[in-house]
Amino acid sequence: MADDNLSAPPVFATLDEKVSDTILRDVRQVASKLKVVLLPRDNQDGILEKLKEWDLWGPLMVCLTLSIMLSLTAPDEQRALVFAGVFVIVWCGAAIVTLNAQLLGGTISFFQSVCILGYCVFPLNVACFASMIIKGLIGSVFLIKLAIVVVGFIWSTRASVVFISQIINSERKALAVYPVFFFYTFISWMVLIQ
Repeated sequence: MADDNLSAPPVFATLDEKVSDTILRDVRQVASKLKVVLLPRDNQDGILEKLKEWDLWGPLMVCLTLSIMLSLTAPDEQRALVFAGVFVIVWCGAAIVTLNAQLLGGTISFFQSVCILGYCVFPLNVACFASMIIKGLIGSVFLIKLAIVVVGFIWSTRASVVFISQIINSERKALAVYPVFFFYTFISWMVLIQ
């Protein structure tokens, strides 16, 4: 009797791959999701499918980067508090916005939504980094910093709205976008007052 397993096609197993291959694969996936967030469009085919393969590595790195940048600009005695505060606000805020979307009948899982909202914080990371560079080059110019943060806020909110509009019924879209607006407003305010 012939062995039936010999004719079966090989199955891709990640347990046998090198650690460096695993890390590179994850970095490529995070980069592709950041690209989707940086260039949001209403008519992207398969975007939600790509983001349904959720991960929390990318949002964790985005949150940690923002927390580190904001804590570096804080007074010495407040650095740990700022780091922890930003970290908690990003994750708790994403969880609250996600629960709101779930209660409004969203067609996405909890972790998928947290993943999308976490990735959508990235434009505010860019705004924070740009503000730090400008402050180092020409000093503290509030109007320039305000303009940069407003662009980051609009970018983050727009990216989130594109994804939320795909998972929420159009008659409930405003109820789903409202907490997203406040979530990114609060993070933008923290970047602005750094």
